[in-house]
Amino acid sequence: MNASLDDHRLAAELAEEAGRLLLDLRARLHSEGAPPAVLKAEGDRQAHELIMAELRSARPDDAILSEEGKDDFARLAAERTWIVDPLDGTREFSEVPRTDWAVHVALVADNRPIAGAVALPALGKVLSTADVPVLGTEPASPPRMIVSRSRPPAAATHVAEVIGAELVEMGSAGAKAMAVVRGDCEIYVHSGGQYEWDSCAPVAVAAAAGCHTSRLDGSELLYNQQDVYLPDLIVCRPELAHIVLDALASFRG
Repeated sequence: MNASLDDHRLAAELAEEAGRLLLDLRARLHSEGAPPAVLKAEGDRQAHELIMAELRSARPDDAILSEEGKDDFARLAAERTWIVDPLDGTREFSEVPRTDWAVHVALVADNRPIAGAVALPALGKVLSTADVPVLGTEPASPPRMIVSRSRPPAAATHVAEVIGAELVEMGSAGAKAMAVVRGDCEIYVHSGGQYEWDSCAPVAVAAAAGCHTSRLDGSELLYNQQDVYLPDLIVCRPELAHIVLDALASFRG
């Protein structure tokens, strides 16, 4: 990896490179008849090792927090920390030919994402702050809300009922957030069970594209905290933020 790349381009190229590795790995293991558990484990491991090696080479002075790595907390004193999910949506990755899985690479300074990329390798797409996506001009009516296919959170279903949104099911967090950016839906609301690496890169890209991004109470999403559990978020079109937040204000979960 070229160390002279700016942070935005570096994030994008790392996500894209890891995505290519994952596509090749998935195709080979699937053709060999490997069980889903092997696809999950090898995908996580190999993508993590690639991204870590490239970041250490290109940005040796920066800290790294990866879902698949050991957190030594040195990042808390660092000026810059990369937050990485080498394979977001391992279940979907293991279920060939699903496309709703992703690679997340983001850079954080002062607890806020300053660069980020989300690769959707099975779709051949990388959305990043290097080439900021442009939101479509008009949201669908009624709005579409994207939720987990297996366990839609109560907060999201409450909002959908209040505002009359249509529910759309999808896998990984990155794929969901990028569906808002790409115009496949208008709202993504999540509560419970996420960590910083699940949302950091998607939030970086979505915010750069002009989406509203926040916690469920409307407060700012902050990263590189000692406790990396960050269980809830909203990513939605900016013109819908007030109705989503108003609906959440009446939620008693």
